[in-house]
Amino acid sequence: MSKEQHEMHPMSRDRVEVDGIYTNEWGRAETLHRGQHFPTDPQLGATEWELKEFSYDNHHQGLTDERLVPEADKDIPPPKQVHPRKHIDRGDK
Repeated sequence: MSKEQHEMHPMSRDRVEVDGIYTNEWGRAETLHRGQHFPTDPQLGATEWELKEFSYDNHHQGLTDERLVPEADKDIPPPKQVHPRKHIDRGDK
């Protein structure tokens, strides 16, 4: 088993370590900043919080910076034989 299955998400009243958008067990999203404490849910009380999205300072318009988006390799030609079953055995090897 991996360590990820045994890790616990931060609980309410723990200190936030990373700026970002966090969701609780019921899916309520909350923007939290480093140094704040995770809030308690009014209905659930103490809940676990999971980091869903990092908050970046360079996203002024709400769009991802173009330098961070990976580009597809356009110089690589597609393979001629795309599937092994498409190779026909003609017996003239």
